[in-house]
Amino acid sequence: MENLADLKTLLASPKRIAIVTHFKPDADALGSSLGLSRYLKKKGHTVAVVTPSDFPEFLEWLPGSEEVVALSKKTDEPMKKAIRAFQEAEIIFCLDFSNLARIHDLAEIVKMAPAKKVMIDHHLEPEPFAHFKKWSVQAASTAQLVFELINELGGRPEVDADIATCLYAGLMTDTGSFRHNNTTAREMALASELIALGANPSEIARLIYDVNTPSRLRLIGYALYKNLVVLPESSTAYITISQADLKMFNAQTGDMEGLVNYGLSIKGIRLAALMYDRGEEIKISFRSLGDFSVNDLARKHFNGGGHKNAAGGSSKLTLEQTLKKFLDLLPLYQESLPPNS
Repeated sequence: MENLADLKTLLASPKRIAIVTHFKPDADALGSSLGLSRYLKKKGHTVAVVTPSDFPEFLEWLPGSEEVVALSKKTDEPMKKAIRAFQEAEIIFCLDFSNLARIHDLAEIVKMAPAKKVMIDHHLEPEPFAHFKKWSVQAASTAQLVFELINELGGRPEVDADIATCLYAGLMTDTGSFRHNNTTAREMALASELIALGANPSEIARLIYDVNTPSRLRLIGYALYKNLVVLPESSTAYITISQADLKMFNAQTGDMEGLVNYGLSIKGIRLAALMYDRGEEIKISFRSLGDFSVNDLARKHFNGGGHKNAAGGSSKLTLEQTLKKFLDLLPLYQESLPPNS
């Protein structure tokens, strides 16, 4: 980590700390935040974890999740608490994002806060807003960077089963249960270490992947039956979901998780996209195989980014206009997405 000695000095005495992660946090974002929070509390710091939105119900079992200040459209109280936490903080940890736009309404508040900022992330092309940075695109998850930082700070003895559980959840999900090509010996060794420290891999996997609502399963079935389109000539598959679709199945935060991967699982498909209408914008998820960079696609055309083979974006156009834009772009990438024989 850059300036590790200075960060150690800063953390040598109790501090007021805020931890923030990205909008609509996934298991890596929330798990790394909660794992770091518990560690810092054990070292005597006062810590507040803030998320710029709600988070999926299937992550509510994570240790410490009940203490998260999650912004809500229903009440202004969480925003008031968040503003107070950032204004009073001496250190702000920014986890699993490298551009302030990823925290939406909190971006300017965090930027202007007097606290020292610490960015811990593994996404491409970070924005230079932090005083301290632990960043690596070689890391499969932010959770493993948090664990590395804890070790660098000499905090390994403080890692208990709850911390290990939170970090394992982030590592497991961001490697696709150790199936993605970001899984290396480093990730497997870390998984083994976290299990030895108390993480229960089968229970964590069950709570994240195998606890569904009937409405979510029906939405997935409907989307695959009605809205999945396959374009063999472009090695591409996409799914669109309208606001009417979401309302029909009473969709909740997290219900779209993993849906884009169904398109990528089709034989011969190298690019998959999921577009769904949030009302205020169209949310887009991209996945790819091989050398095709969806990070470049998302950054250049859809106000997003992420990793080479997994990225996200957004659009202020209508769902139909966004889809047309996407389809119009495909011929530009035809050499990278040749039809499979």
